[in-house]
Amino acid sequence: MSKKIAIIGGGNLGAAIADGLIMSEFSRPVEISITRRNLSPLARFSERGCMVHRDNKKAVREAEVVILAVKPYNYAEIVKEIRTLLNPKKHIVVSVITGVWIEQLQKAIGKPVPVIRAMPNTAIAIQQSMTCLAHAGASKIQIDYINDLFSQLGKTTLIDEKLMDAATVLGACGTAYAMRYIRANIQGGIEIGFDAATASLIAAQTIKGAAELLLEKGTHPEYEIDKVTTPKGCTIAGLNEMEHQGFSSSLIRGLVASYHKIQKD
Repeated sequence: MSKKIAIIGGGNLGAAIADGLIMSEFSRPVEISITRRNLSPLARFSERGCMVHRDNKKAVREAEVVILAVKPYNYAEIVKEIRTLLNPKKHIVVSVITGVWIEQLQKAIGKPVPVIRAMPNTAIAIQQSMTCLAHAGASKIQIDYINDLFSQLGKTTLIDEKLMDAATVLGACGTAYAMRYIRANIQGGIEIGFDAATASLIAAQTIKGAAELLLEKGTHPEYEIDKVTTPKGCTIAGLNEMEHQGFSSSLIRGLVASYHKIQKD
């Protein structure tokens, strides 16, 4: 059943969520309200029929699902503003705020409103996000609804909240790591003869195809690697040289370094 959704914070992430919900037809524009101090970047949403304004209280009052997409430094101020309107029997609060834990939100809200924390990545802009979800106090029906909502924007998985920092590194920072690998592929492609545009196309589509193989077939990467590594072939020669130079270990060390950094902060 369709629910009215308030997106508090219509920045890049909030707008991407709204775009995805409308494009997938999960929600009708008239069921979505988006708030932001500077409304000019949201003109396209008002033109499509969404409620676009600066009044957070009005948005919450008229919604059933409240998506908090504000900056971490001002979440407490926003929650303080709307908490009297939040109703445990009516609302589900969904937070996409980096680094803010469910317990912090619950304490700020001060009442047993179900809270679901979501960690999407930047591919949400094209409905290809990997979104990790954790919850506290939500029913199965509520969890299923929010899971369905974010499934319109890519893939989802339900995790224990203690893994959210790890999910940030693997799923959100991971986009940057993948981009760096693609960039290196492009540079190598230029060195062996391609122009930049062609190298970029080949590198990006090859990575997309490799990822789709794993997602669609559910196979292990080594299984797919074995298919293209023939005895004394060029693929195994390249792979072995990369491993000699620390390819896999440097990736793992990078992930762990990012995780240690986020844990300290």
